[in-house]
Amino acid sequence: MNKHLSLRSGNPALTSSTFKDQISAAAGGRMTLSGTVNKTGFVLVLTIVSAGYAWGNPAMHGLTIPAAIFGFILAMVTIFRPTIGHITVPAYAIVEGVFLGGISMVFDAMYPGIVVQAVFLTFGTLGALLLAYSSGLIQATENFKLGVAAATGGIAILYLINFAMSFFGSGIGIITDSSMMGILFSGFVVVIAALNLVMDFDFIEEGAEMGAPKYMEWYGAFGLLVTLIWLYLEILRLLAKLQNRR
Repeated sequence: MNKHLSLRSGNPALTSSTFKDQISAAAGGRMTLSGTVNKTGFVLVLTIVSAGYAWGNPAMHGLTIPAAIFGFILAMVTIFRPTIGHITVPAYAIVEGVFLGGISMVFDAMYPGIVVQAVFLTFGTLGALLLAYSSGLIQATENFKLGVAAATGGIAILYLINFAMSFFGSGIGIITDSSMMGILFSGFVVVIAALNLVMDFDFIEEGAEMGAPKYMEWYGAFGLLVTLIWLYLEILRLLAKLQNRR
């Protein structure tokens, strides 16, 4: 039990107490890995279809920023009310798809072909890490979790500072510029985002072993989707910086 109580995740949607706090409220079945996989596949399809629709409809591009805001609200609702994840998580997937479709269109207009590269790299990373985790090649030890969680928190703080500085016409150079340091920073962020997938796999597996309630399958799918979206956006940023260096 001590192993379970010490779970940590760098993903803000999957904290150390997420599953533990829900176990006592379990009703209507228990969480399973297969159920979480199925729901993850479902929300990924919703996100891709929504993104594709937004991409192909210029009238939707004006909804990019509103979609990002609404997506954040849905994410907060899901985090604080996981019992309604069967409603909020699919809605989040659709809204984030609209956001990603708009953002991707902007990047592709500036750097033709970059979106296809980012999509393949994102899903390639997901597949490779899932295989490595399933085979035991990568293990989410306590030190691994602490290191990734600390790095993720540091990145989040840095991004918040940069966001605040943007209101004053300034910013942190390595986040936005295409210098060698900027590229190395983006590469580091991509690695940390990818390692969060390993933590998510482990966290969901542990949740299923602990007997979390059935509705937490939606929450597990939500956590993975959050990480995948972050990974995709960071890969886009890195590829754009590399294009600027040519």
